[in-house]
Amino acid sequence: MNNLDLRQAIVRRVQNKSGEELTDVIESSIGSDERALPGLGVLFEMIWRSSEVPEQNRMVELLYNHLHTAESAAPSPS
Repeated sequence: MNNLDLRQAIVRRVQNKSGEELTDVIESSIGSDERALPGLGVLFEMIWRSSEVPEQNRMVELLYNHLHTAESAAPSPS
């Protein structure tokens, strides 16, 4: 199965779901088995491509802040 087929399969899996069902798919995928990561990636790709630059900048800002907050919250190795 190539990448395009995987993307199409993921889109087909969620295409007819309600907003509540999409929320359930996302929430049940987060923190679960790594097999869910490609699906979340495809969903994020869809969001990214349909977002305007200010929204993309906000997502990057949120990610950047989360990554740097997580680093400073990690216990020191000493």
